Amino acid sequence: MKQRKLFTSESVSEGHPDKVCDQIADAILDECLRIDPKAHVACEVFATKEYVLIGGEITMDGNADYETIARDVLRQIGYVDASLGIGADSCQIDVRVNTQSHDIAQGVDRGDPLEQGAGDQGIMFGYATDESSGYMPLAIGIAHKLVRLASTMRKEGKFPHARPDMKSQVTIDYTEPGHPRIQTVLMSVQHDEEITLDELRAFIHENIMVPVARSFGLNEDFEYLVNPTGRFVLGGPAGDTGLTGRKLIVDTYGGYSRHGGGAFSGKDPSKVDRSASYYARYIAKNIVAAGLAKRAEIQLSYAIGVAKPISICLDCFGTSIVPEEQILEAVQEIFDARPGAIISSFGLTHPSFSYRSTCVYGCFGRPDLDLPWERLDKAEALRKRVLG
Repeated sequence: MKQRKLFTSESVSEGHPDKVCDQIADAILDECLRIDPKAHVACEVFATKEYVLIGGEITMDGNADYETIARDVLRQIGYVDASLGIGADSCQIDVRVNTQSHDIAQGVDRGDPLEQGAGDQGIMFGYATDESSGYMPLAIGIAHKLVRLASTMRKEGKFPHARPDMKSQVTIDYTEPGHPRIQTVLMSVQHDEEITLDELRAFIHENIMVPVARSFGLNEDFEYLVNPTGRFVLGGPAGDTGLTGRKLIVDTYGGYSRHGGGAFSGKDPSKVDRSASYYARYIAKNIVAAGLAKRAEIQLSYAIGVAKPISICLDCFGTSIVPEEQILEAVQEIFDARPGAIISSFGLTHPSFSYRSTCVYGCFGRPDLDLPWERLDKAEALRKRVLG
């Protein structure tokens, strides 16, 4: 019997405790950059039952009300009452924020913004594949859409009895080349006491799982699980403590690509953990969109205080139509991966840019957002440079 080739990815909703923390951190970042586009921000958030701790290092010209921002985020998510485990108006919030280290600042700040140094050393990866219209792996793309749809329906009053905390998990069967199928879909959805498990399972299968599978043009005869423990009333920060930066694989490619280990949320774009990961995705996506490879992974590495990357690596996993060396040479000519250039070309310190919108349902392959690193404006130049 032929061994099946299965791959699984997960996603979480905006009400998941870790994502609550990510959203508070990024809402604080957005406000700091609105007040001072040159602000240096590294914000960390911890949340548990009726309690939020905000810490980190922030240096800016002006002041922001971190506590009010946190309460607004909780309210917008739907944590409006202590009975849900945390209430926007009832929870205790502690703020323990310091200023950025001078030793770090002197390595980042430069007279010429394009020559600013990287905010830290590290390695970052970007990935793209032609297996979906968004150039994302199918499993993570479907998993994101499941929780995004469920959360939207909850907020619109179309998903009765649902509460904010949700998770999804999708297994794709790649056994037949070129013909992927959905093997299993799992959703765990926080709910109130009034709905039975049978009602919840039927609703989620019929109104969320099947429509999402149909939207991807995939099979609807998949196996499915809903709340396999049988009950999920206590959730959010009361059910499990939340912490900034614990959903790195959800934020990126669902485990289908390598990850450098650096979190995104709460960090201003001088931190290459964030901005260079965006740029690596931009490079990889344009390579695939140019038709130069079916899959592409870019690695960038940096030294703190140094503008130019230490290294750029390309892996097309045997799918490139020309030697990878030719593509990499074109990448080095066409793309400028200095942090200052990334910030400038993507507008990452513009007051209108919303980091909070990127920190739920993934940073990549987002059809609902116009993200600069998702644009394909370099594909034609790459193709001409490589193929003539």
